[in-house]
Amino acid sequence: MRATTLDPGQMSARLELETREEVSDGQGGGVTGFAVVTSLWARIVPVSARDEERADEEVFAVTHRIWIRFREDLVAGMRFRKGGRLFALRAWYDPDETRRYLVCQCAEEGR
Repeated sequence: MRATTLDPGQMSARLELETREEVSDGQGGGVTGFAVVTSLWARIVPVSARDEERADEEVFAVTHRIWIRFREDLVAGMRFRKGGRLFALRAWYDPDETRRYLVCQCAEEGR
C-alpha cells in the first residue's frame, strides 16, 4: 500500500479516541484520567516490535500506524483504545495534504 492510498473499506477496527483529563481524587487533589472523545473507524498497521527490561520486568513495545479520517482536534497526550489495548498517540500527519486521512504513529506497550 502506498502511503497516500487507502481503501476506506480497510478501516475495519472500531477504536475510541481518548483525551487526558484531570479528575478530582475527592481529597482536594487530582489524578490524571482519560475521557472518551469519540468512537471511530480505523486501520491498524503494525510497524515494529521490541522487548526490553524495565525494573526487573520484561516488557515489549509495538509501534503501529493507525489510519483515521481527517480531524482537527488531535492533541499531544491522546490515545486510542480497542478493548483492553491502548495505543499512545506519538505523532500524526496528513499523508497527501488533502485533509481526507491522518496517519497516526502510535506505541502500544504490553507485558
